[in-house]
Amino acid sequence: QLLPPWLVIVAGLTGIVLLCVSTQDVPLTPLGTKYGLVLDAGPSHTILFIYQWSTTKANKTGVIRECSSCAVQGLGVSNYSDSPQKVRKSLEPCLNWAQKEIPAEQHSQTPLYLGATTSSRQLNLTHPILSDTALADLTVALKSSPFDFQGAQILPSPNKEAFNWVAVNYVLQNFFKYDWRGQLVPSGKGMAGVLSVGGTSTQLTSKVEEESQAPEDGVRLQLYGQTHEVHTQHCPCHGTEQLRSRLLSTLIQ
Repeated sequence: QLLPPWLVIVAGLTGIVLLCVSTQDVPLTPLGTKYGLVLDAGPSHTILFIYQWSTTKANKTGVIRECSSCAVQGLGVSNYSDSPQKVRKSLEPCLNWAQKEIPAEQHSQTPLYLGATTSSRQLNLTHPILSDTALADLTVALKSSPFDFQGAQILPSPNKEAFNWVAVNYVLQNFFKYDWRGQLVPSGKGMAGVLSVGGTSTQLTSKVEEESQAPEDGVRLQLYGQTHEVHTQHCPCHGTEQLRSRLLSTLIQ
């Protein structure tokens, strides 16, 4: 039986419309996907990272992946302590880039954090007023973005090194693994120690196996249904800058 002429015309027009629709108009992000932004403000530069995760958790802890990153042009934020306008301007390109990478309907639900490290800690010790002013200016700049700004802070050294330890062991899949069914299960592997070589010092971060041996300045982490006591040993004056100075001194001699 032949189709009515009007139905053939409607079907043809529908096909033309579908062919004309750009593929960019079709959302590719899975349902339930969440995003997060982290500004890693180091001594020499700042990087904006975009992370993505689903609403499904493994033992009350999220499973995330890094989507992409944007290197902020210029120096580290602590170098702009006396010119807040410059630090705001330096962050604008990467914040605008993030607005294009993350769906517009999720901007207001996307948390934004800034963590400052070594140079900002030193600035806070030597010039606390300048440090507080710089953080206040950063807060104003980031609050004006469409994202859900959660705060800017100078990370204490134990916390920073603990985060490095988490990141390395997460990438190595020491917390969990996927079984043959595609489900998350404990990996059964031990935790790796992390040697972090900075410009002015070196840190060795590892897990304390027995809770009774955990030092007072350690950091306790609750991840994927397990508790980890993490401790960092600091080796001051063993960073890359000191090694370079010693090498130059030896060459001169």
